[in-house]
Amino acid sequence: MFPMPMEIVDMFGETLAKVAPITLVLAIVFTVLSHFWACNPGKAWWQKTELVTDICYWFFIPLLTRVVRIGLLVLGAAVVFNIHDAGGLIAFYDNGHGPLAEMPLWAQAIVFLVVSDFLLYWFHRMYHGGGLWKYHAIHHSSEDLEWISAARFHPVNLFLGTVAVDVVLLMAGISPNIMLWVGPFTTFHSAFVHANLNWTLGPLRYVIATPVFHRWHHTSMARGGDTNFAGTFPVWDILFGTFRMPEGELPDDYGVDGEPLPTAFGGQLIYPFKQ
Repeated sequence: MFPMPMEIVDMFGETLAKVAPITLVLAIVFTVLSHFWACNPGKAWWQKTELVTDICYWFFIPLLTRVVRIGLLVLGAAVVFNIHDAGGLIAFYDNGHGPLAEMPLWAQAIVFLVVSDFLLYWFHRMYHGGGLWKYHAIHHSSEDLEWISAARFHPVNLFLGTVAVDVVLLMAGISPNIMLWVGPFTTFHSAFVHANLNWTLGPLRYVIATPVFHRWHHTSMARGGDTNFAGTFPVWDILFGTFRMPEGELPDDYGVDGEPLPTAFGGQLIYPFKQ
């Protein structure tokens, strides 16, 4: 059901070939922007502590999510739609299926972005309570919050979140071709909201998540760590009472309250299972 070892090796090469140039472009863009509009002046992103840990996540997570997403889509088609052969799977997923696939690709992309962001808002709130926090705490563990911190997610957090939502929406009929549009947007926007920028975008702060909006979410619980759960559209926080953007104040002092988490990549992967 899941990709075979040699297929995973091929995926790793393909993923690396895509991620490396994107990383270079993002590094240049946010180096320039943070030089002029830093939210928290200080050392540059390449001097941040735990940079090696963030780089490991930055290159490992795209491969892991791709492998698991494909595996779950294959498994879902077999269990729900009784499709088992490769040709049938390709035909089923190639351009989507059902009423959703009849919509123009741009409309499917909008539906995907809005519905997935709504679902992920509630997944995000779920991870901030009870036994799931230990997985999500990994994402909050960076004390030097930067654009490259965007990929710091424990695999369990990803599986019961982004990957699960992607699989459900693609199985519902949305064409995978929308990822040609949605993929670059989500990659850039995720790096953007984690970047060290003092941008609020004025009235657009209520339309799309900004660096200041999301950086409040990475402060201590007392200052704002339990607010601003939306990944893309702050309207969910506005509607459900979790929006926080204090006038004339910028967030700082990021990280997890209480006992420090491991700083190494391997230690962070193991940490939740020790709790």
